Amino acid sequence: MEDVIPGDSYTLEVSSPGLERKLSKEKDFERFVGHKAKVVLREPVENQRRWEGKLAGISDGLVALEVAALGPSAERVIRFPLAQIEKANLKFDW
Repeated sequence: MEDVIPGDSYTLEVSSPGLERKLSKEKDFERFVGHKAKVVLREPVENQRRWEGKLAGISDGLVALEVAALGPSAERVIRFPLAQIEKANLKFDW
């Protein structure tokens, strides 16, 4: 075979996205419904840019995230446009 990178030897490392993989496309949010996620928004929703919760789905470009509410074992769903997400990753509880 021909050496495509001239010079010294090198090592090729391949890795997987891992447990806390990045979420960016609509299909990522569909695939991981029911999983925990961390989301950072470009603009605040309810005076908050950083959210953690369980992905509840995506519809018409709106991501639904189940987040903890005040009170024992209470949850609520917030929604925000996919385009408003600055960064999103799956969240693994160690």
